[in-house]
Amino acid sequence: MEITGGGRLEVRITSADVGKRVSVRYVTDSAEAGQRFTDAVGVLTSWDAGVLLITRKSGESVRIAESALAAGKVVPAAPARRRGPSATFPELARATARAWQPVESEPLGEWTLRAADGFTRRANSALPLGDPGLPVAEALTHVRAWYAARKLPAYVQAATGAEGTQELLCAALDRHGWRREVSAEVRIAALAPLGDLDADVSAVRLSRTVDEPWLRRYQRFSGDEEASAVVRSVLVSGPSVWFASVAGTGGVPAAIGRCVVDGRWAGFMAVEVDPEQRRRGLATSVMTALARQALDEGASAAWLQVEADNDGARALYDGMGFAAHHHYHHYRWAEA
Repeated sequence: MEITGGGRLEVRITSADVGKRVSVRYVTDSAEAGQRFTDAVGVLTSWDAGVLLITRKSGESVRIAESALAAGKVVPAAPARRRGPSATFPELARATARAWQPVESEPLGEWTLRAADGFTRRANSALPLGDPGLPVAEALTHVRAWYAARKLPAYVQAATGAEGTQELLCAALDRHGWRREVSAEVRIAALAPLGDLDADVSAVRLSRTVDEPWLRRYQRFSGDEEASAVVRSVLVSGPSVWFASVAGTGGVPAAIGRCVVDGRWAGFMAVEVDPEQRRRGLATSVMTALARQALDEGASAAWLQVEADNDGARALYDGMGFAAHHHYHHYRWAEA
């Protein structure tokens, strides 16, 4: 925090710094007992009517009255991560999108409107990777109409927490009546260490197709025959798709997983284990078998997505060397 030569805190930010990463100290009633100040670090996403909005890496927004500011300064972007592969947000966002493709899509400038009959938010949300070619308010109106025509709720997927992410768009969504419904981390890791894990892969079967037993273990599949074609279409989409399974009982696998190989990237999804057979290393075996296949196809980096409140999966992936790259959030139009 900036301190003047006389030892006093100083505010060195103005409304002209909207869009920059800042660090501020401010007076708040919620400060811990005996403390007068609370700190916040994030992107300054607005400064209107005497109120600052700062969006933290996690996507959480902090509103601060201008009158409560004690100090503030612009700070450099977070230092480049030293663990795992280098990756820009646009590169990784496009790779994750190619690995989970909708049944229907339509461009809106550099945004993509995606629909898959409601199967997962990722396949049924607008992906805003650039300029929509319209003012944001008009673009969001178009998004709402597009999804309404398909009798689907309107979602926008936006990201925070890395260089080039969309904190300003997140703030705009909030102002225009969209509400953040769910958040997840995108994590990355070097691929070779995954393939080198000490795991028994002898029981893991890899296939290019998704079969009925695999779907019986997949928790997002309801078993609805009418929805089956859409689910299969999304699951098999991607440049090079592999499905893993470990045999279980009653025609339901003990564990499953999905991997999409795309250039240097291998994306891991739908890694699920029978609750009665957890802590036996099955998830690690599935991940390792898929990683070895991806290495054979020339991939060198791995990514996956995990919801922010899934502590068990987060712990597993921590142990495999995955580190958070950015967060993404699904904003839903809050209909009156």
